[in-house]
Amino acid sequence: MSEIKHNWTKEQILAIYNKPLMELLYEAATVHRLHHDPNTVQVSTLLSIKTGGCPEDCGYCPQAARYHTDIEGNDLMSVQQVKAQALRAKSSGSSRVCMGAAWRNVKDGEEFDQVLEMVRTINKLDMEVCCTLGMITENQAHRLAEAGLYAYNHNLDSSEDYYKEVISTRGFEDRLKTIDNVRKTNVTVCSGGIIGMGEAIEDRAGMLVALATLNPQPESVPINALVPVEGTPLAEEKPVSIWDMIRMVATTRIIMPETQVRLSAGRTEMSREGQAMCFFAGANSIFAGDKLLTTPNPDVNEDMKMFEMLGLNPQKPFIKKMQPASVEAKDSQFEALGEKPKWSRPEHKIERNEEAKQKAKPIQ
Repeated sequence: MSEIKHNWTKEQILAIYNKPLMELLYEAATVHRLHHDPNTVQVSTLLSIKTGGCPEDCGYCPQAARYHTDIEGNDLMSVQQVKAQALRAKSSGSSRVCMGAAWRNVKDGEEFDQVLEMVRTINKLDMEVCCTLGMITENQAHRLAEAGLYAYNHNLDSSEDYYKEVISTRGFEDRLKTIDNVRKTNVTVCSGGIIGMGEAIEDRAGMLVALATLNPQPESVPINALVPVEGTPLAEEKPVSIWDMIRMVATTRIIMPETQVRLSAGRTEMSREGQAMCFFAGANSIFAGDKLLTTPNPDVNEDMKMFEMLGLNPQKPFIKKMQPASVEAKDSQFEALGEKPKWSRPEHKIERNEEAKQKAKPIQ
């Protein structure tokens, strides 16, 4: 197998993205077959363990407290609630559970201790455990690793340039710093982004440059299509075309050959034929279940029918990397430090975010 390339330029990636579609598909499918079983797709379940009330201003997110989106918030779930959901997911064919909490960053204390226990509990079910909890410090990453975390998700969302048009409450560098903190442990990195937020193709390439030039490259890259939600600043964006999704998946596969490319948000708007072309182009993971945190997702039974029709098999857990051990809390080598890191707050003004915030005030 060829050596992984880490010095991609935006121009090189644009040249791949803009190839004639059939040529692009052929190249991506060829790369995919060299590094993966083309008939195996990982099924993951995304579980919102704490919903709503987030202090960030991400323009795409219905969980931001400053917008009015009719999202029903909930406090942190119990360990037993999470275990029940994980068992349900496992029985439906999922090999990974990803737990998401609407936090800006992790804070040491009872709630984080509870999340660590959730990680231990799911790992003991012989399922891969992923968390997306916002920014984390190196010590917090070590505590998650010790509990048995398999992957940590922290998306870049877009290119560094376009990021400033979507989010003003945290900096792009903080995202890279969190990924770097995860890399200091044995936890794998899951990081991707969203297309359809009004960005140019050059921004999509810029995001892929940021991901592909990481060394090592992320083990997992979710490609999301924006799901516009009423009340958010991006509510009026037109749905991204399936052809754009196929091109994005194929390009990601070519430049990050060993990565799991995750066909994530937006699948409810895709036909089976469109999804099949994404699998052919190199996507080898989906999220199952009726929701992706707060947005709609295809029914798991429909996904299994699609798998049967296409001759696809769900991927078993721990194929790419062996199962981590879970260290019990009483035996932990890493203690809570009560850290108060200085994560950035750029706080520049994004006009559409400000407008959505002002509209929400009379309603709230």
